[in-house]
Amino acid sequence: MSEGPWHTDRWFTSPWNFLPEIRETLDLPASVQVHDVTLRDGEQQAGVVFTKDDKLRIAEALAEAGVPRIEAGLPAVSPADDAAVREMVKMGLPSKIYAFSRCIVDDVKRAADCGVDGVVMEIPSSHHLVEKAYRWPVQRAIDASVEATSLAHELGLTVSFFPIDATRAGLVEYLDLLQKVATDGHVDAVGLVDTFGVLSPHGVRMFVRQTRERLGVPLETHFHMDFGLGVANTLLAVAEGVEVIQTTVTGIGERAGNTPMEETVLALLTMYDIDAGIRTERFFELSKLVMDLAGVDQPSNRPVVGERLYNVESGIITTWVRNVGDELTESFPYRPELVGQPQPVLVLGKGSGLDSVAAGLDRLGRSATPEQMQEILDEVKSRSLQTKGLLDDEAFSAIVDQVTT
Repeated sequence: MSEGPWHTDRWFTSPWNFLPEIRETLDLPASVQVHDVTLRDGEQQAGVVFTKDDKLRIAEALAEAGVPRIEAGLPAVSPADDAAVREMVKMGLPSKIYAFSRCIVDDVKRAADCGVDGVVMEIPSSHHLVEKAYRWPVQRAIDASVEATSLAHELGLTVSFFPIDATRAGLVEYLDLLQKVATDGHVDAVGLVDTFGVLSPHGVRMFVRQTRERLGVPLETHFHMDFGLGVANTLLAVAEGVEVIQTTVTGIGERAGNTPMEETVLALLTMYDIDAGIRTERFFELSKLVMDLAGVDQPSNRPVVGERLYNVESGIITTWVRNVGDELTESFPYRPELVGQPQPVLVLGKGSGLDSVAAGLDRLGRSATPEQMQEILDEVKSRSLQTKGLLDDEAFSAIVDQVTT
């Protein structure tokens, strides 16, 4: 039975999240949209290559999961990427399709020719990156941004301006660049871009407020995970009223990756009572599809989509699971079906206890005396230590045979 937004029949988070003294400090938006960048920024992870067919399969799966905006890629990268973007537009998906573009006129024309709804337009915003990495004078970056964003607007594209490395820029130079482009060019929305994942959670409020105060346009988050802060920083930006979050499936992306969609969307739902309209029950299947096509392995205990996330080895937790029955949120923060995971499995290993043995015996339709159960447990622990792994039912059955016959 639901006790409040923190405790429903599908999840059980902290009631502290909804205390008046907490909620009154938040400026939550009426809704949040996910802008998925798996097909562009996700493919920048070293060694990841998506073919045209891969991209179309992923785009279809994203749309089926309810993702409203899909960043299809940079058409100027290659003929294959151009073809993938064009085909994605023709698929008639319910999601809006965006292209990525440098602030280059030819890039904008290619994006428009593909028939996309909008374009995310990048330019470095930190003077040091402009001068050292691009080897441009700063004025060239400003002029290119003004020209390219103006053209994109003239061609009917929604323009999301994407200032690379914003969080390592001087605040004044960053804001001045934005205002110049917005005034002389065109900006429909601004991405709050933490390219290297170096913004602390305490800096998010200023980042959002200063950008909003100077430009007064909708804002979008784009945070990286180099220090593991992408999810937290995205949530804090939403708490300041940001309505669009840029994420990737399972955090795939450059270096340590991008803010993962699954963790962020689930936290918004269960800790902030914000439903982003994503079918969370598709998460496990969607992650598996993307990771398989990318050839990327993930930790088995990764939040939300880890393949062993609902495997229970600890004897104490096994007792909890057996005792609570169907009230799984007493033992887990959310039910497995909420994210498309299989039901919990009580596995056998070095950390198991007597209830683990009891569960294993029930599974096999076997029985044992209390003394035999302790002997079985001792052997399970010994075998697990020897193999440095779990025991399957066949190995467990052999131990039971050895002890009880």
